Amino acid sequence: MTSTEKREASAYADLVQEDRVAGQLYTDPEIYAEELRRIFDRTWVWVAHESEIPESGSFKTTWVGDQPVIVSRDRKGQFHTLLNRCRHRGATVCDQRSGKANGFTCPYHNWSYALDGRLRGIPYPDGYEGVVDKKDYPLKSLRTESFLGMIWATFNHDAEPLTDFLGDAKIWMERFLKQSNGFPTKVIGTHKFRFNGNWKIQLENTTDGYHFPMVHKSWMTSVDAETANMMSFMDDPEAVTHALGNGHSVAIMAAAHADLDVDDGEEEVQPRFQHLVDELEAAGEEPARIRRYMRSMHGSGFNLNMFPNIAMSSSFFRVLIPIDVNVTEVWHMAIGMDGGPESINQERLRIHEHFQGPFGFGSPDDAEGWDRVQIGAGGDPRMPILVNRGEGREKPSDEGWPTSHVTDETGMRESYAMWKRMMEQPLPAADGGEKR
Repeated sequence: MTSTEKREASAYADLVQEDRVAGQLYTDPEIYAEELRRIFDRTWVWVAHESEIPESGSFKTTWVGDQPVIVSRDRKGQFHTLLNRCRHRGATVCDQRSGKANGFTCPYHNWSYALDGRLRGIPYPDGYEGVVDKKDYPLKSLRTESFLGMIWATFNHDAEPLTDFLGDAKIWMERFLKQSNGFPTKVIGTHKFRFNGNWKIQLENTTDGYHFPMVHKSWMTSVDAETANMMSFMDDPEAVTHALGNGHSVAIMAAAHADLDVDDGEEEVQPRFQHLVDELEAAGEEPARIRRYMRSMHGSGFNLNMFPNIAMSSSFFRVLIPIDVNVTEVWHMAIGMDGGPESINQERLRIHEHFQGPFGFGSPDDAEGWDRVQIGAGGDPRMPILVNRGEGREKPSDEGWPTSHVTDETGMRESYAMWKRMMEQPLPAADGGEKR
């Protein structure tokens, strides 16, 4: 790392203090470019759920930072993440969002690649005799690892093991997936949209309980009293946020549902789900099983934020994809059970649409707030963004996690601590010589 680069890294890191961050973190194109290089190119980035690529030949296309990738499953069932860029002239080799294929072929000159990225064929190869050896030109492969069906990839082949990176978030991932009631989890629908704001604004939102009763007043008035009461956590001492390390945090909004294996038997089944109870009773389901299904309808009772781009949020996955310094794409992925009563999945999807869907009550209100933050931050980028709520009452939990009320900004402080750490760490010599 050159002395100039050291000064740059220090200058970026100086923009983050314990209780505030510089507004220019949202607006400065140079900072954004360095984030792509120092964060999205260097750490684990979530790319897929295994249910999206369920069998050999299945694939999906997505992004790692601003770089297009293909996540595929080869004939042996192994997962691969491949840079979606032909080794010949750089064209993308796959333009479908998902599907099933025997391999990938560049539409420009028809160089063809296997599901694991190996270069299989070159048309009219006589011109390449003694010039190109196919084994030297596979699609660029990212390191890919999976945990509990969640697949991450990184360009950094020296990165720590995925399980180390996830750390104590693994505990909460396991709890989150209990809402599948013993069945495998599957993605049952995806809604994508963009907002005119920086990616970190959305990263902050997932563990921001403070905004909920103000921004989502219309949603609160649109649901039944039982659901509204469940989400009335402003004065609930059990509603807390834990900082889990490595930028990860969890915001517990409904403590009674934080571990669905724990049931005190006092919670009544919501009347809105009685038609499902009747259906399951008629099908011969056991009362305890029916109760478990009903308690899982709203999800896990918490939002788990995993740095830098994925949240397991209550009952869905929220994925953020940076498009530009002031544009971010969000994918909301509804999840359900791969097995069990399909009527439960359909009801969960309706609940998801009511809040997160394009005509829902939640996401449009959130996006309006994110847009306004971006506009305001551009008004004077030198003014700080405050992340100090609850700093004075933050204490360690029994596990040692920094903890405060769910309306406090403990999760944001954890995210920015990781941001600061990654932005100031030296880049390897191979990466530090030139900017992307």
